[in-house]
Amino acid sequence: MGFALKNQVFLLCVMVLLLAVRCYSEDTFTRSRATYYGSPDCYGTPKSKKLTIANQTVRRILANHVIIELIIYMNGTGCGACYQLRCTTPQYCADEGVNIVVTDYGEGDKTDFILSSRAYAKLARPNVVLQLFSYGVVDIEYRRISCKYSGYNLMFKVHESNYPRYLAIVLLYVAGQNDITAVEFWQEDCQQWRAMRRAYGAVWDLASPPSGPIKLRFQVSGSSGIKWFESKNALPSDWKAGAAYDSYIQLT
Repeated sequence: MGFALKNQVFLLCVMVLLLAVRCYSEDTFTRSRATYYGSPDCYGTPKSKKLTIANQTVRRILANHVIIELIIYMNGTGCGACYQLRCTTPQYCADEGVNIVVTDYGEGDKTDFILSSRAYAKLARPNVVLQLFSYGVVDIEYRRISCKYSGYNLMFKVHESNYPRYLAIVLLYVAGQNDITAVEFWQEDCQQWRAMRRAYGAVWDLASPPSGPIKLRFQVSGSSGIKWFESKNALPSDWKAGAAYDSYIQLT
């Protein structure tokens, strides 16, 4: 079952940088630096109007804490991962910091994270936000945390740039500390699974998609190792650009 998504937020990773995979623990913080990127709506980059998300509550969470980041990109695999950030200047910084979602690749002044203005503001204690902004770049510590999307399974959205003989999908709601490392479709005439290409970030594409419904499966790397999950819901033959489909796969 598909539905048109409403309420927009940027979830694409748009550049590819080959970097070594790092290991993270929810109990261990890593020291780094962060800055911010301004935009008219304070949600992040001007590209934030290009993708949509299904639920108002989730949209607010992601839009307020969206980031562009550098080191954690991992050739696009890190797109969609969640992190806790807190700055380390006691007189200005809130104890809990801010929870963010990796959305893009960018470069700052020796920084690992470039935050939206809203996310950067949430690093600060009440009433000293302007003082923190005057720093421009702040020392931080960060750790990876589990993404939580209450009531949502892993979903795949048909990208708006699709045309009849080309298919691209965007993966949404990758919960827990999981990364999607491969996507395959079922080639009915060959009776075998065939790989889709990671176009960039969370976008996977396929030239000359097969006719009829398209079965998909996803390779998930997480704390329980590497596993394959087959979607219980095929992409219908009448798929529409901009529509999203529930895989009925629950990642935790």
